[in-house]
Amino acid sequence: MNTEQVLDEFRGAGALREGHFILASGRHSPMFLQKNLVFQFPERTARLCKALAEQIEAQFGKPDVIVSPAVGAIIPGYETARWMGVPALYVEREDGEFRLRRAFRIAPGAKVVVIEDVITTGGSFREAIVPIEAAGGVVVCCACIVDRSGGRADVGYPLVALATLDVPSYAPDAIPPGLAALPAEEPGSKRLRA
Repeated sequence: MNTEQVLDEFRGAGALREGHFILASGRHSPMFLQKNLVFQFPERTARLCKALAEQIEAQFGKPDVIVSPAVGAIIPGYETARWMGVPALYVEREDGEFRLRRAFRIAPGAKVVVIEDVITTGGSFREAIVPIEAAGGVVVCCACIVDRSGGRADVGYPLVALATLDVPSYAPDAIPPGLAALPAEEPGSKRLRA
């Protein structure tokens, strides 16, 4: 599956949005990939995650476990793990840090692939790796459906991206005037409050 085919899945689900968006990283962008509109359709999610699983396995072999950061990456992590025939775990925030909870365990030495949905800076990958390594897991690679950094995201490990886009994003103090004139939406879940 190539980048255009991935974008077709997003377009088909009405998930490729334009406007002024505040991303999970805190950066501002004129484009947002509303991945949950894609993930509500099992057939779209299956096509994307099967292709991602095939790329991971071709480059790194079969892992022992897939781990995803909650909340947004749970569905693609699970579906990719299903195609690979391995367990799917997730880390979730507790006191501001990702932790393995809900009796999830990673065996020492287990080969782990960390799955994300859409990345901009790679920050969630870097945070999710901490509890994995603390449990003794060995991160083989990080993988995502879309890398919107144009390949510049620093995840600290090899990155497998089903699609790579170069979508501009701006620091809060460097927003272009045309973008700043639009009302900002914060559609992601990272900052949701209980």
